[in-house]
Amino acid sequence: MRRLVASLPLALLLAACAPSPAPPSDGSRPASTNAVLGSAEWYAWVDQSLHIGDDGHGPARGSDAWNQAVQDKLGQEAPQSKPGSPEWQQSVDALLRTRLPPSS
Repeated sequence: MRRLVASLPLALLLAACAPSPAPPSDGSRPASTNAVLGSAEWYAWVDQSLHIGDDGHGPARGSDAWNQAVQDKLGQEAPQSKPGSPEWQQSVDALLRTRLPPSS
């Protein structure tokens, strides 16, 4: 226990000194990974993570066509719940968080 407490300040210092990721080269802001499920920000994060839209071209985020595109991108790992439902959103969110590298 003492060793854990003694190493905590070092861990916090290392976390604080970690380099921040470089901004996207196209000047756009990355979507937040902490967005509320079903919010416009969450849809943007999923869209960006899976590359659903192509420079703003593609199905409207949250539409049936967009949900199907997400299902197609996820392949066999796609949630079995109804696309677009809160359960589906939660499953997609959890899956992407385990698949994608962490961002700061």
